[in-house]
Amino acid sequence: MSSARPDLSARLAFLREAERLKNVLRSGHTSGGRRESTAEHSWRLCLMALTFADELPDLDMLRLLKLCVVHDLGEAIHGDIPAIEQHAHPDKSAQERLDLLTLTSSLDAPLRAEILALWDEYEAASTPEARAVKAFDKLETMLQHNQGANPPDFDYDWNLGYGTKYTTGRPLFDALRALIDDETRRHVRTRQHKEPSA
Repeated sequence: MSSARPDLSARLAFLREAERLKNVLRSGHTSGGRRESTAEHSWRLCLMALTFADELPDLDMLRLLKLCVVHDLGEAIHGDIPAIEQHAHPDKSAQERLDLLTLTSSLDAPLRAEILALWDEYEAASTPEARAVKAFDKLETMLQHNQGANPPDFDYDWNLGYGTKYTTGRPLFDALRALIDDETRRHVRTRQHKEPSA
């Protein structure tokens, strides 16, 4: 006996709501100089995971990509809190989960439960796949900071301490971190040479 088809209209309604993520702006800038959206960050996070999949043969790549897609989905309602400001928002995670509950409210129970479970897994970094997505998330943010056409007062030094909890301990992430940190240090040196001496 086949199960009933889920309500496709309700799923389209969810996708319409999720589209709001395209309008949520992050603090990072694109190479063209405009602020990037959370949806753009999530897209490149997925691309990053796909690009380095051959370096992570022990991980479930489909699960990893699903985690990438949903990791910031809750930001569609109340927006992004820049990583540099998150210490001042201890309720960020709880708010994002509430927003995700609202965002997924039109979905059928199995799909809603899957999306929420993926988000919870990511937030808790409770599996090797979730920890890998945490690492990619930090590395993608740093990569964008280095690639972006940022304002003159952009704090590149901040990159050097960002996300070390997740970007160390696995050879791939250690190597990517070293490359991105080297790029960050070049930006810091370039900025220092441009600053007038006191």
